[in-house]
Amino acid sequence: MFRPARKVPHIHEIHGDRRSDDYFWMRERDSAPVLEYLRGENERTLAALKPVHDLEHGLYVEMRARIKEDDSTVPVFDSGFYYYSRYNQGQEYPVHCRKKGTLESPEVVTLDENQLARGNPYFELGEAQTSPDQRYLAFAIDVVGRRIYDIHIKDLTTGATLPDRIEGVTANLAWAADNKTLFYARQDPETLRAYQIYRYELGSGHKPELIYEEKDSTYTLGIESTKQNSFLLMSIQKRDSSEWRILDAHQPRGAWRTFWPRENDHEYSVVDGGDAFYILTNWQARNFRVMKAPLTATHKSEWQEVIGHSPALFLEGLDVYAKHMVISERENGLAQLRLRDRTPAAANRLLKFPDPAYEVAAFGLPDYESSYVRFKYESLVQPPSVYDEEVTSKVRKLRKVREVPGFNAALYENQRIWAKAADGASIPMSLIFKKGLAHNGRNPVLLYGYGSYGLTTDNYFRSHVLSLVNRGFVFALAHVRGGSEMGRDWYEQGRLKHKMNSFTDFTSCAEKLIAENYTTPEHLHMMGGSAGGLLMGAVMNLRPDLFKGVIAAVPFVDVLTTMLDESIPLTTGEYKEWGDPRIREEYMYMKQYSPYDNVRAADYPNVLVTTGYHDSQVQYWEPAKWVARLRELKTDKNLLLLYTELDAGHSGASGRFEALKTLAKEYAFVLMLEGIKE
Repeated sequence: MFRPARKVPHIHEIHGDRRSDDYFWMRERDSAPVLEYLRGENERTLAALKPVHDLEHGLYVEMRARIKEDDSTVPVFDSGFYYYSRYNQGQEYPVHCRKKGTLESPEVVTLDENQLARGNPYFELGEAQTSPDQRYLAFAIDVVGRRIYDIHIKDLTTGATLPDRIEGVTANLAWAADNKTLFYARQDPETLRAYQIYRYELGSGHKPELIYEEKDSTYTLGIESTKQNSFLLMSIQKRDSSEWRILDAHQPRGAWRTFWPRENDHEYSVVDGGDAFYILTNWQARNFRVMKAPLTATHKSEWQEVIGHSPALFLEGLDVYAKHMVISERENGLAQLRLRDRTPAAANRLLKFPDPAYEVAAFGLPDYESSYVRFKYESLVQPPSVYDEEVTSKVRKLRKVREVPGFNAALYENQRIWAKAADGASIPMSLIFKKGLAHNGRNPVLLYGYGSYGLTTDNYFRSHVLSLVNRGFVFALAHVRGGSEMGRDWYEQGRLKHKMNSFTDFTSCAEKLIAENYTTPEHLHMMGGSAGGLLMGAVMNLRPDLFKGVIAAVPFVDVLTTMLDESIPLTTGEYKEWGDPRIREEYMYMKQYSPYDNVRAADYPNVLVTTGYHDSQVQYWEPAKWVARLRELKTDKNLLLLYTELDAGHSGASGRFEALKTLAKEYAFVLMLEGIKE
């Protein structure tokens, strides 16, 4: 018989404020009471979903059937080799390959993830980088799900994996130009913050050498090599501030120089343009601008503007080639690609696309001399399509469309509508539904949201969503503030002391769908994960009456307790996102929306919460505690379910098929609430 979670009194006290936390004991990882609780909740969930067990299995089968199992990527040319990845029928993971010189040459397998994954309940390949001479492959793997990796080195000329092995580090690595020196980032063992950069010489027998340690716990480190392997770049970043350091890649034991020291409210990144460095910067440019500086530059006075600031245009990314640049932009909520000549005339043009809501992203090609831009275009009704477009001739060539068995785009409609927020802001939404949908107020709707970190909720193709849409659902994306869909201000208006806007924007989107007769609260469901799970929890407390069902995946819901614990991964680096609760004013603002702290005696919607036991981003105990408190206080008889993947982390189960099983469970849950059983 299922028993509620036991209560152990615990008080948090700061700023004269006392918070009762009777489920604080759930932090006792690997303890018998914790595992008993999680397994008991899993059993309860499986029992509740038993009536739709066959539907859940059927959803998995049909979602898997939309994946072309024997598939491959478009080859990429790099230093004399064509690199690509392919999937074999029935296998979870890709096989990485290359061909020398031409595509007609014999295939050589560089890495088979299926072999590496064998015998592990979880597997993830992190970064995999070939040395500049293409002989060695350094790759990082995680077999737990906590984003702690081991680095291995493979000799691609012999196929042998070398005895060199670096354990317990991040997946971030980069080669020097000598083809034997590897740089990588190591994380703090408790907080998992990348705070050290090491240098390792292949086959030397020497221990890795620490070359830099970041003492400020709010900054994280990264390492990368430039396109021409001329420089190594070290990034030192936190929210709102950046610093980059540069090393001649041909002198791996040389001295690093600071490109420009860190400053509050100055974010920038550096790209090697061959004869100059190009800088994407928000210095005196809220939506960013592009500048360039000599390779020997030592001061901002040497920076020259290349692309000016626009209040209507948000510059998101920059890639530089010998004769052109590719600028990733966002305007009026939509992604754009702009090609710009590097000649003095600096001609530029914007690539055009047909859908009302779509996603486009440029590939960063390794060939500096490339004469074309490669990009991926997709929408809610258009599977990912890879194009090459010649910069000079403007000839666009379709290289690949992802094959989706059984999919017919003509059956669906892709729409963009706008909701009016409480303060008058216009919030975009992207929708997909079957053509001929009646606006009768009775359509089931799944409204998805995220709205944090300045990350956009992209309009990419989601084949799994068709399992809902084909059963009469409308699937909607709410592009709420806290993302960057509408520019940098969109982010600023949805974080720190403006975070409540994310939640009220979402409720405005829900109300718009009701007002337009797409649905009613009896058929409206919402879904979000991680920081999107915070969105779910906050909206549940604000407007539980608006929704029939909620799916909260790996939800960040215990905001104050987590942000007051500097030993937890991500905490110190998050102060500029949520606030610093050590400051009373910021603490009190966060307290008004923290989902765990605002659970009350009320009727809540039906809720399914999923989490991963090894999650390094949102610790398992946050959703576990939240469910326990909801079960204690809620006054309704609706479903409240918690399912923990005991062998997974923040991203859930690994593998292209295993991950579908969690989605099938989540979709079976909302279909069951709608009375749809097949």
